[in-house]
Amino acid sequence: MPLPKEVTFVTFDVYGTLIDWETGVYNAFAKEAEKDGYTISRDELIPAFLEVQQEVKGGSYELYAEVLRRTAMQVAKRVGWPLESSRAGFLPESIPRWLPFKETNTQLERFRKKHKVGLISNVDDKLLGMTRRHFKTDFDLVVTAQQVRSYKPDPAHFKEAERRIGSRKGWVHITSSYYYDVEPCIKAKVPVIWVNRRKEALEAGAKKPTAEVKTLLEAAKLLGAA
Repeated sequence: MPLPKEVTFVTFDVYGTLIDWETGVYNAFAKEAEKDGYTISRDELIPAFLEVQQEVKGGSYELYAEVLRRTAMQVAKRVGWPLESSRAGFLPESIPRWLPFKETNTQLERFRKKHKVGLISNVDDKLLGMTRRHFKTDFDLVVTAQQVRSYKPDPAHFKEAERRIGSRKGWVHITSSYYYDVEPCIKAKVPVIWVNRRKEALEAGAKKPTAEVKTLLEAAKLLGAA
């Protein structure tokens, strides 16, 4: 899908695209593990978190806070930290301390001046509310996993967003996740810009996003917002 000639609505994935979840997750694990005298490697933690969370989300729907608690338990087990289940809430409780990337608020304001903007996220409403305190921008649309009772890459988020927007015409989605967002957008024929912050290489035969950039600023320039 090419970029529309006239962009009217821009939606964003939140964690990884606007919020530095990797640093947030690592800091939360490191702080809690330190209480037990354990040191956790970031290079070991992040891949384990990604893999475990994908498995947990693949089951029956439950609130994201519970997904994080279950993920915390399984990741702790993988890295050799005997975490008691009663303490697993440290991870969802850390979300208010997951901070935006330095460019996030500046670029959101630029997008906001040119287009309607929205959030499409694998999170629950309460936790997203905590995250939104970091943003200076108001949003015209917010779709969460709690609202559609499923997790991306299932298409429910994007179907609901299209329903609320009223059309795919003029709509572009921006994300840092190939698995959770780019793939379902390609299937739904929604133009998608991949902010490849992690410098991932696509597997052979993988379908390409509409555009690939390194930063939100590059995405803003592509859409005439900067």
